[in-house]
Amino acid sequence: MNDAVTSDGRVLFEVDRDTRIATITLNNPSQRNSYDKPMRDDIARYLDIAVDDDDITVVLLRGAEGVFSTGANMNNAYGWYDDGPNGVAADQKRRPSQRRRLIVDRKTFGFYHEFLGFPKITVGEISGFALGGGFELALMTDISVIGRDARIGMPATRFLGPALGSLHMFFHRLGPVLARRMLLTGDIVTAGSVEHLGVFTETCEPAHVEARARYWAQKAAKMPADGVVIAKEAFRLVEQNQAYQGEEVSSYLFHAFGTNLQFSSDEFNFVKTRAQHGTKEAFRLRDEHFHVPEPDLT
Repeated sequence: MNDAVTSDGRVLFEVDRDTRIATITLNNPSQRNSYDKPMRDDIARYLDIAVDDDDITVVLLRGAEGVFSTGANMNNAYGWYDDGPNGVAADQKRRPSQRRRLIVDRKTFGFYHEFLGFPKITVGEISGFALGGGFELALMTDISVIGRDARIGMPATRFLGPALGSLHMFFHRLGPVLARRMLLTGDIVTAGSVEHLGVFTETCEPAHVEARARYWAQKAAKMPADGVVIAKEAFRLVEQNQAYQGEEVSSYLFHAFGTNLQFSSDEFNFVKTRAQHGTKEAFRLRDEHFHVPEPDLT
């Protein structure tokens, strides 16, 4: 028996009662399943539904049409801060104040905190791209299946710098060497190139990702539900005591301060470039600015 719930159609929620698996699908393929605040709020709402349903043991997170997610929608870089006091929208052409950034970012990282400590088993079906916030969500899942050709990374570091928040999670999940490389260069790499590091549960051929993720979800769903909840709380306690030790609390501070940078004339300013040339051209100019040819060692 399946129960299906939708909002505006950009996030889909379905429950299979026979397998005890809920599926959340990012359904914004025209923008490579990037998400805005309403979409993120829908994800949070569906996660809450899954938490309150004792018959659900596993939540499978995926993206429509072979792409997991390219993270936060950057068509309006300041749009994430536009709900001001008393519901009054902020001026999108004007930089938000630091107090506004702190309030919004604290709420944003509250979402990541809840997902990271989610009391049900989370399985990621990761194909195509997992960039920015999509990469963070992929790393936060308990069990992750990814295609070898999937491109992963934090390209936003190229216009915001590496202080994006979730630093504790990057270092814990990726290891300090890979975390520094990806955050200090903004490099996008294929999952196959880091397969030997065991970042993801399983790295497989692209055509097999959906079936393998469903296999892991069904396997995990057979576990005793009460045992899963207890284990997840224990996992969170261990991570907080051994790996995070308060860094999670400061993540939103790093992000809020880091999104108010001053740029030198020879540094790439994405927000300014986007305003002058549009989002698509700004991304092209960003990649052109940061391209450094590999040395010829022959």
